[in-house]
Amino acid sequence: MTHITDHFVEIQRRVHLALARAGRSSDDVKIVAVSKGQPAAAIESARGAGATDFGENYVQEALDKIAAIGSTGLVWHFVGRIQSNKTRLIAERFDWVHTVDREQIAARLSAQRPAGLPPLNVLIQLNLAGEPQKGGIGSGDLLPLAKTISELPNVALRGLMTIPPAGLTEAACREHFAAVAAEAKRLREHGFD
Repeated sequence: MTHITDHFVEIQRRVHLALARAGRSSDDVKIVAVSKGQPAAAIESARGAGATDFGENYVQEALDKIAAIGSTGLVWHFVGRIQSNKTRLIAERFDWVHTVDREQIAARLSAQRPAGLPPLNVLIQLNLAGEPQKGGIGSGDLLPLAKTISELPNVALRGLMTIPPAGLTEAACREHFAAVAAEAKRLREHGFD
C-alpha cells in the first residue's frame, strides 16, 4: 500500500503549499480521503500516512469498513446521495454528512441521531448549475433549508458542499466555487454560523 501512503503525503504537501501561497493556516483545510471502493487495508495505509477523515458514498460498504477498522481516531463522512431508508444508519455511524438537500432528510437524521452522540455535522449540497443527474438545491431553496436545519436539535449546519459541472475550465471552476462562497456569505448575513 506504499502508493496510497505516498499519494496521500503528496496531496498533503500540495495543499500545504497552496495554503502558504494564499497566506492561510494549515488548519483552514481538512483533507477527506474518499475511500469508496477501497478495501479496509487501503484505509489503514492512508491512516498510517496521517489521514483521519474518510468519506464513503455507500452506506453498507462504509458500515463494513467501520466494523473492520473501528472509529477510534477516525472521522467518518457520508458523501453520497441519501436514501430515506438509510438515514438511521447514517445518523448512528457517521460524524459528517455532506449531501443534505431536503428538509425531510435533515429531520430524519436529527430524529435518528442516538442520544449521547454529539450533533451530526451536516453540509447543504448546492447544485447551482441545475444538473439533473446530481443532488443538491438551488440558491432559492438555501435559506429555508438552513433555517430548518438550525432548528433541529441533533444536527449542526457546518457549511455548503458542491460539485462543479464536469468539463469546466479552471476559470469557470473558480467562478462556480465563488458563487458558492457568495451563498455562504449570504447565509452568514442572515445569522447562520
